[in-house]
Amino acid sequence: MLRLLRLLRLHRLPAAASLCLAACTAPAPAHGVALEPPLPRPSFTLTDTQGKPYDFAQRTHGRLTFLFFGYTSCPDVCPVHAANIAAVLHKLPFEDQLKATLVFVTVDPARDSLPALRAWLDHFDRTFVGLRGGESAVDSVMGKLGLPAAIRAAPAKPNGWYEVGHAAVVIVFTADDVAHVMYPFGTRQVDWAEDIPRLLKVGR
Repeated sequence: MLRLLRLLRLHRLPAAASLCLAACTAPAPAHGVALEPPLPRPSFTLTDTQGKPYDFAQRTHGRLTFLFFGYTSCPDVCPVHAANIAAVLHKLPFEDQLKATLVFVTVDPARDSLPALRAWLDHFDRTFVGLRGGESAVDSVMGKLGLPAAIRAAPAKPNGWYEVGHAAVVIVFTADDVAHVMYPFGTRQVDWAEDIPRLLKVGR
């Protein structure tokens, strides 16, 4: 299982030193991995933590959006990504914070109830969006983005705890409704602090 997790984490992808973003004069992000071709903002609907349908493409249209897939029992990747992004967003001017959205989609709906998902996200930021759907529906969304389906292991410990293998990248959609770059596990707060102000200008 650990070997599968390492294969899915994608954090060995080389960082891009410079990215050329089409039709944009804003400074290019200095970190992350360039997506060639860029990914259009996908259309899918899952359930948010209020129990209501959340149309991703419609609700995040024109906004800087951090999208990643994980689960609340994740021992490392998910809390690190969420904490690092939250820490940097909280230091931005308030008007810039209003232009950004983080959307976390659980790959472990069996354990991640809507209240559990909301409580976990609130540790980082109460505005972060949590989405839940059936395993096949979530895997289908990841497939649209070129990500591998999650690997859900049977409980291996007496307490029923288990790990879920999942892609460990954050895909960032900018105001032009396209993702030009994704960020692997290992992206530091200083990297986000340098790139997020630049990403806010892309497509504007």
